[in-house]
Amino acid sequence: MIEARALSKTVPSGTGWLPILHEITFAVGEGEAVAIVGASGSGKSTLLGLMAGLDLPTAGTVRLVGEDLATLDEDRRAALRGRVLGFVFQSFQLLPALTALENVMLPLELAGRTDAPVVAGAMLERVGLAARLGHYPKHLSGGEQQRVALARAFAVRPRLLLADEPTGNLDAETGAQIIELMFALNREAGTTLILVTHDDQLARRCGRTLRLAGGRLAG
Repeated sequence: MIEARALSKTVPSGTGWLPILHEITFAVGEGEAVAIVGASGSGKSTLLGLMAGLDLPTAGTVRLVGEDLATLDEDRRAALRGRVLGFVFQSFQLLPALTALENVMLPLELAGRTDAPVVAGAMLERVGLAARLGHYPKHLSGGEQQRVALARAFAVRPRLLLADEPTGNLDAETGAQIIELMFALNREAGTTLILVTHDDQLARRCGRTLRLAGGRLAG
């Protein structure tokens, strides 16, 4: 599904160049659930951005469903993301001017789906928000917003879901409910899952764990 080879990322700093990731190599197969763990600042979110083609590495390669992301221009990377990827973020990333239904419809409409309202409504019902379709994000709780984000991610039936600290802005009880829902949706869809977290207990829910320390894979 996705493969990183000798992946490195450096960024400019006041004193020169700051290494964020150093020669990261791993592969994730179809249907796997993999956790990426590490302390704050270890490079987890940077790695996720490289895997999604939202950023490009300083060295090394990322292959997503066989495509070397560095050989694609920005439009082609965006098109590939639209076909293959779903995202769930810590900060929900809902558009405030759109209702819950419209937020879930958006990626479907961008994909040219004429059944977007029906599919989006069904997904919101699946995540327990059938009565909240017309509500804007500011009128939803954090847990409800993350449910909308899950519905949006799974509505397009992605082959790979990238989740970046999906419970980071939620209390423990709400976060546990969201995780149960995310894993249930993942099983139903047969999606490959890569989950970035600092929570070792959550990581153990996945089949395999990659640990980052100081920008390097530590095991």
